[in-house]
Amino acid sequence: TRHRRSEPSARLWPAGRLMNLDALKMRHCLNMSTSYAGGFMSQFGSMTKPLHAGKAAEAGVPLTEEQIQRAVLDSIRALMIIRAYRIRGHLAADLDPLGLRDTTHQPELDPASYGFAESDMDRPIFIDNVLGLTHASMRQIIDIVKRTYCGTFALQYMHISDPEQAGWLKERIEGYGKEIQFTREGRKAILNKLVEAEGYEKFLHVKYMGTKRFGLDGGEALIPAMEQIIKRGGALGVKEVAIGMPHRGRLSVLANVMMKPYRAIFHEFQGGSYKPEDVDGSGDVKYHLGASSDREFDGNKVHLSLTANPSHLEAVNPVVLGKVRAKQDQMNDAAERIAVLPILLHGDAAFAGQGVVAECLQLSGIKGHRTGGCIHIIVNNQIGFTTAPAFSRTSPYPTDIALMVEAPIFHVNGDDPEAVVHAARVATEFRQKFHKDVVIDIFCYRRFGHNEGDEPMFTNPAMYARIKRQKTTLQLYTERLVADGLIPEGEIEDMKAAFQARLNEEFEAGKAFLPNKADWLDGRWKNLATKDLNNYQRGETWIKPETLAEVGSALTRVPDGFDMHKTVTRQLDAKKEMFATGKGFDWATAEALAFGSLQTEGFAVRLSGQDCTRGTFSQRHSGWVDQTTEERHYPLNHIRAGQARYEVIDSMLSEYAVLGFEYGYSLSEPNALTLWEAQFGDFANGAQIMIDQFINSGESKWLRMSGLVMLLPHGYEGQGPEHSSARLERFLQLSAEDNWIVANCTTPANYFHILRRQPHRTYRKPLILMTPKSLLRHPMCISRAEDFTDGSTFHRVLWDDAQKGNSTAKLKADDKIKRVVLCSGKVYYDLLAERDAQGLDDVYLMRIEQLYPVPTISLGQELARFPKADFVWCQEEPKNQGAWAFLEPEMETILTKVRAKPTRMAYAGRKASASPATGLASRHKYEQQNLVAQALGLPA
Repeated sequence: TRHRRSEPSARLWPAGRLMNLDALKMRHCLNMSTSYAGGFMSQFGSMTKPLHAGKAAEAGVPLTEEQIQRAVLDSIRALMIIRAYRIRGHLAADLDPLGLRDTTHQPELDPASYGFAESDMDRPIFIDNVLGLTHASMRQIIDIVKRTYCGTFALQYMHISDPEQAGWLKERIEGYGKEIQFTREGRKAILNKLVEAEGYEKFLHVKYMGTKRFGLDGGEALIPAMEQIIKRGGALGVKEVAIGMPHRGRLSVLANVMMKPYRAIFHEFQGGSYKPEDVDGSGDVKYHLGASSDREFDGNKVHLSLTANPSHLEAVNPVVLGKVRAKQDQMNDAAERIAVLPILLHGDAAFAGQGVVAECLQLSGIKGHRTGGCIHIIVNNQIGFTTAPAFSRTSPYPTDIALMVEAPIFHVNGDDPEAVVHAARVATEFRQKFHKDVVIDIFCYRRFGHNEGDEPMFTNPAMYARIKRQKTTLQLYTERLVADGLIPEGEIEDMKAAFQARLNEEFEAGKAFLPNKADWLDGRWKNLATKDLNNYQRGETWIKPETLAEVGSALTRVPDGFDMHKTVTRQLDAKKEMFATGKGFDWATAEALAFGSLQTEGFAVRLSGQDCTRGTFSQRHSGWVDQTTEERHYPLNHIRAGQARYEVIDSMLSEYAVLGFEYGYSLSEPNALTLWEAQFGDFANGAQIMIDQFINSGESKWLRMSGLVMLLPHGYEGQGPEHSSARLERFLQLSAEDNWIVANCTTPANYFHILRRQPHRTYRKPLILMTPKSLLRHPMCISRAEDFTDGSTFHRVLWDDAQKGNSTAKLKADDKIKRVVLCSGKVYYDLLAERDAQGLDDVYLMRIEQLYPVPTISLGQELARFPKADFVWCQEEPKNQGAWAFLEPEMETILTKVRAKPTRMAYAGRKASASPATGLASRHKYEQQNLVAQALGLPA
């Protein structure tokens, strides 16, 4: 129903907050009605003749109240409809190449809903330069806003609360002269990339019929869009671009953006390896592989890297972001973060469905994890394998998750490559100016099934019937350029033929292609090497007494006037006593000594995790908080001039994305100690994909080393099934081919040395550390100053404290020992206390500090000392968990080699259990006492 002009309907006001500028303009129009003679006439006096109020004024005839009201309401309603198009125009845009998208009539975009009849459409209206025009008819206004917001390019930005950002976007795209325009050379460049993108996919389809390649067919406009981002980014200060993407279109990006030689890809299609034959590794399928290259546009050189990743969709996102952050830190680009640009490509179903996407979006503005904005490109083929959008998301767009961080969203029709490239250009400019995430949503389609051997008609017949009739993007763009007279059709056919000839040459060259030396030890990795399996590197991990004193002074020096918390002050007093006497060094102090001493040697330290500045158990306090001002002081950053930095980040409440980010950081920065700490080790399985697909096997699959340290609080203290176990057994099950180190240290000094060992080796391996809880303040879990200095080092196997004089027990000679109890972690101190309390002098306690790689030689040497002993493995974890299942066959081999009397260990511990631990304190106490007694040979 049409509303009378004198009764503007409240329901037609667009939802949401009015932007400041528009509100002012509406107020201006309303004010004019009260100061008609001066203000109103000066604004409307120059209008053309159809404005009756203007004619009357020229004739000196007083205007009626109805004329004034109509003019004012025209202005207000014009501003309302312009705003409605800004908010909702994208809902009516021409985005879907297949024409399957529902673009239901939007009443707020219809002038009739605001009271404008056809006879009103040409009446000039005062709009105060809102569209770059002082006056415009409603017909002109609709033409401009439809072209701007409802064409093949539609910007969604009115959710952005920052007026400068929203105003910049509006100014960039809205009004006369803001149409999508490209020069002749620019259009030919787009054409050339489309020829390459389509020609390459068709060539693969013919040569390798039925082979999985996850082609970009239907989404080829992605390639010129990425070219534009790199080109425009290079002009705006980008030096490096780090790319993460799924398998869809990866081979095209590798060939046509990364410039990986076509012959190398054909070599892999023919069954060849991507790496030289003398390099070990299990390898991976070709559509998971990464690459790096250098491109140059207009004299600006840009380094590109495409991160290798598994088929676990979106898992690579935080890894790329972490790599970018590390590179930015290396360039000292912390202020603006414009020199290194992350680009993440997504599928529509995965972007909407995978939770890690939301986690990464949340990281985008957080101190310690922000990267100055990421450009997200969604290859929106409007299907997820076989699943339609109606079944894969609730929101209208897959991009709606990005609304929560107020990212601008560019929706574009993939069959209009100029619109896609224009979106890429504006998005890049926005990111470089505002250092914020931005999203490009390319509506396209997938010409074949999920892979080239799949039959999509089984589940999506209507869509694929339409796709079969759909001309390719290149065909449509060719017709457009020929119609515009830009290029003869014959010339385009010559371009296609020339490219096909080039591919045929590369195909033949691929048969004899041999990969060159890979690049995994270039750049900051050039002084490192792959591990020599025959050369165990203990590492120079001890420090000079002077360094210990210097770091200790920084750890206990409070700035003048700093209002410390009294409990922290007591801890500092205890630390001062440690450094003064050289005794009683606890776990947190040993850790701080490891960090600080590495910093004095030029190794930066980065620690991230939930509440890790203070520490879950109030043990660390690496950032002091002034109790009056809340100013923070980080003592480790005040050791000496020229030291490396210490960065500690209290992360958001996420394991998956944050661990992935830190892993990515370690991939780019081998010369730092990068650590991630779980609040409790139990929660690390929230990042299981990151552990299984990247940290555990990334070097084997992709030849990418990492020195990441995972700190996982682990131990049975009666806190229940969610606060007891870091699932040690899972890490050991994944252990093979020296892929990482798994350890469970029991002394502060050993913890100190294993941390310092990480950057002091000539190679990098992830370090999985079970860390203590109750041992943080255990009176026996302490070290002396000489344990950190004087040639001290990490010990993979530790003696009984009685052998070192740290116990009340006086043990018999080795050949008189009847029982050797092997263990790892906190249970050692329970065994020690009970053994000494019972006065057992023929039971020896041996700790395995490094569980993997198994210290076979050291264990053999130590166990050979006890020719008459039985051997028992004791653990707190249930029998189907912990280290038992992993170590039992290893220990049988070792005991056989040393000709021990029994060649198999006995088991002492909890019985097999589905749950890691009991939640009942009384039951926990009973189980713990029983397993200790069983291990020591005492009655239960």
